[in-house]
Amino acid sequence: MSATPVDMPHLPWTRQAVLYQINVRQYSQAGTLAAVRADLPRLKQLGVDILWFMPWQPIGRLHRKGSLGSYYSISDYTAVNPEFGTLSDAKALVAEAHRLGFKVILDWVANHTAWDHPWATAHKDWYKLNARGEVYAVTFNEGLPSEEHWDDVVALNYGSAGLRDAMIDAMKFWVREVDLDGFRCDVASLVPTDFWVRARRELDALKPMFLLAESDAAELHTSTAFDMTYDWSLADEVFKKIGKGEAGAPLLKQWLARQQSPTTGYPAHAYRMRFTSNHDFNSWHGTDAELYGDAYPALAVLSFTLPGMPLIYNGQESRLTQRLAFFEKDAIDWKRHELADFYAGLVALKHQHPALAAGQYGAPLTLLDSRPDVVAFERRLGSDRVRVAVNLSAREQVWQGQTLKPWGWVLS
Repeated sequence: MSATPVDMPHLPWTRQAVLYQINVRQYSQAGTLAAVRADLPRLKQLGVDILWFMPWQPIGRLHRKGSLGSYYSISDYTAVNPEFGTLSDAKALVAEAHRLGFKVILDWVANHTAWDHPWATAHKDWYKLNARGEVYAVTFNEGLPSEEHWDDVVALNYGSAGLRDAMIDAMKFWVREVDLDGFRCDVASLVPTDFWVRARRELDALKPMFLLAESDAAELHTSTAFDMTYDWSLADEVFKKIGKGEAGAPLLKQWLARQQSPTTGYPAHAYRMRFTSNHDFNSWHGTDAELYGDAYPALAVLSFTLPGMPLIYNGQESRLTQRLAFFEKDAIDWKRHELADFYAGLVALKHQHPALAAGQYGAPLTLLDSRPDVVAFERRLGSDRVRVAVNLSAREQVWQGQTLKPWGWVLS
């Protein structure tokens, strides 16, 4: 990664953290904040650090998708969806999470609202309008059936100073009232960067924040608006192809070489989110078994040991085999938590080794000599060293005298 004249220190609790995403509706049969609160001791045992919740706010009814609607069609920024509980439930959940040592971030949808958000009538000038002066649906990929037909929401116009003030006030509400530790900002690149810079400054004045952007735009780092961005390239361009048998270790090595290039545009302080799944991947792309097959555990190991911050999506520790419905009730089948020990071990590894820290705090990655089907690398920071060798094939391999089973790995 390239250096930048602008440095951005990150909060100490973020540096070796593991992120865990919670889909409240599908997390339990009850689908409530109270039910998540009751399960916090299990998540504490898993060892994760930051709980990322999909939006808690009420969902619009006009042009709603399905019977329950999309989390990302918000009709009131400063209320709680009755499906999930009350504002008191939200406060109790965050307070208990803090007591147990977690940090909590909430999904924030700043690009658009539901059609029936009060702003759409009271402040029509806060919205993008068509040639007839009407608000209109946000749609992408016209004519293609996908989740990117956002006809249940209307886009906001950040040329309005009033909108900017109101949006930041709404974010401050959750920090003041519920004591959130940050936000994951939906489609962040569709909102002007200068808005995020101001929002960050004003939120940090209340409480130092951790901000994750659903974007891979380098300027969100160089502007110091965000701590972390998505890295879709690893999952989309590498992991999926390996899982389908279309590629193997050589592709990952090529990807790693590009990350070391000074032309990437990302500053040294940029945290990148590493993942095998999230709410979009699971619902729209496929389950871990569908996407990666037998390669899945090996790819999860890489997501924890490559530079960046790893994400676990709720249910992965139980080998989630459902594509969770997005607009209907479809509770996770937790089964036996059969991968809980696997993930707990990876979380512990992340915590134990300063070399695995994210951004400027961790060690650079050095590729080690390996066979064509094995990716081996080292991360060394002072006296701390982690060596990783992963067999990205369905055939047994040998690396430095150690036998690697198909899709096996060794950590030392």
